[in-house]
Amino acid sequence: MKDQTREVSAGGALFGKLKALGVDYVFANSGTDFPPIIEGLIEARDRGMKLPTAITVPHEHVAVGMAQGYAQLTGRAQAVMLHTNVGLANGATGAINAACDQIPMLLMSGRTPVMESGRFGARTVPIGWGQEMRDQTALVREACKWDYELRFPEQLPEMLDRGWAIANSTPTGPVYMSLPREVLCDPCPTEMIEAPPRMQPVRTAPAPDALEEAAALLAGAERPLIIAQRGAGSEQAFQALAGFVQDWAIPLSHYWANQIAIPMSSPCHVEWMPEDLLREADVILVLNALAPWWPDRAAPAPGAKVIHLGPDPLFTRSTPMRNFRSEVALAGETAPTILALIAAMRDRPRNASVLAARRDRIAARADANRAAVTAAAERGAGGPMTKEWVSLCLGRAIRAQDRPASVFHELGAPLAPLMLDAHQSYFQEPHSGGLGWGFPAALGAQLADPERLIFATMGDGSYMFANPTVCHQVAEAQGLPVITLVLNNEEWGAVRHSVEGLYKGGRAAQSNDVPLTSLRPSPDFTKTAEASRAHAETVTEGRDLPAALTRAIRVATEERRQVLLNIAIAREGAL
Repeated sequence: MKDQTREVSAGGALFGKLKALGVDYVFANSGTDFPPIIEGLIEARDRGMKLPTAITVPHEHVAVGMAQGYAQLTGRAQAVMLHTNVGLANGATGAINAACDQIPMLLMSGRTPVMESGRFGARTVPIGWGQEMRDQTALVREACKWDYELRFPEQLPEMLDRGWAIANSTPTGPVYMSLPREVLCDPCPTEMIEAPPRMQPVRTAPAPDALEEAAALLAGAERPLIIAQRGAGSEQAFQALAGFVQDWAIPLSHYWANQIAIPMSSPCHVEWMPEDLLREADVILVLNALAPWWPDRAAPAPGAKVIHLGPDPLFTRSTPMRNFRSEVALAGETAPTILALIAAMRDRPRNASVLAARRDRIAARADANRAAVTAAAERGAGGPMTKEWVSLCLGRAIRAQDRPASVFHELGAPLAPLMLDAHQSYFQEPHSGGLGWGFPAALGAQLADPERLIFATMGDGSYMFANPTVCHQVAEAQGLPVITLVLNNEEWGAVRHSVEGLYKGGRAAQSNDVPLTSLRPSPDFTKTAEASRAHAETVTEGRDLPAALTRAIRVATEERRQVLLNIAIAREGAL
């Protein structure tokens, strides 16, 4: 006779194993495939098993975005559990975003029962037939590093061990597991459920000869340039890189960055697209950048040497066509590889007078750029105001606080006027462009660090894409005091700017009515937020914004309540 005390249903074993892998939260939207999961979860809880916290998220796109935001702040992969093919379809955009940003994630969805009858867990209601697909995994296969369908209950711990190790291997990214209902209903042995992982992630490091070559090129460069797009990878690397660029007098540009790599107040921090520096540079170091420059606008000189550094320097896993030059490739997780390169540069000879003169030139350029950015932003303080003014006010409000803060930007408050100085102070939407990322990611980050000030800044279109009713409901249910700024110009500004950029001086640039871009009449977004008891205001005059931000921060920090500011911005607001 079997010892049933040494078994638990596979649905319950799932959560126990996730906890053993270090998963804190399972972001889930349940469906008819979830009975063995819910029943098994209660069973595991009653047995006293250690389990991650299950959070109900009433839309899958929000669930995946929350897992991404949590991982971005902690570096730890979380789990997302979705409902068969329809739930997976709703979460597919989030999976694409996570893949583009190299976010480790355990993505799972149930599978409609295989059997029509005669087996516990077989199909019951008509959707058991309606949700059947020839290839459910195809919905996310290109966005995931690995996928697998669970075949037997006793296989579950090993499947999760392998999925976790692959998700966390260089380059990190999401993995997907399909979970048939009948298998989840079957009993699973408990021996391996609470055991630590039997398989460790693979972390790559740059080849020593490539590291030496890169160091020699940088040390000998007369006109070096660094382009950083996805941050420095850790607090230690952030601080080390800030010192390194000053020591070696190297300008650093955050071209289209979704994280910052050094403080924006650094004397070596130059504008976001220094096309003249790019054309003149003799050595260019690219830090984990999917697209480090705009080829039709500017490119390195033919004789320049380009070094790409990052988890996947050539982006071989995610991008079929990407032909930016790369004379040297340093493959490895960003932070340790930056530190290794800095160490390789430490004892190399340097000309102090040459570096001092170059340092002065860069600092003067950086000061002039900051002054120009501030002046331009201050000119937009009217009503409706510009995005730059909103960004400038937000940056000032953050600097006035004695606590860590992060801005999750999705076509909202642009980076330059924020002038942020801290590691993890800024996250921009993934370059995959799956809208609706910002608000959910901010919720996940707030869950990861409850005492951090978290701002989600987004355009009105991005706010609507985020399933705001769901986001506000989750914020209230979980007590997440995220401050949301909706920069509302009543249009798809990014689309209009794209048309005007491609057709310079064309009809769209001269028209007051650009087709397929208007979002008028704008809904009253404050009502959406107030439905979940948020503090909500509409701000129409630029002079009123600083006080509104002060009130928002007070509500978030003292009342621990979510906030929404619906901010009227000018149509001309730049991205």
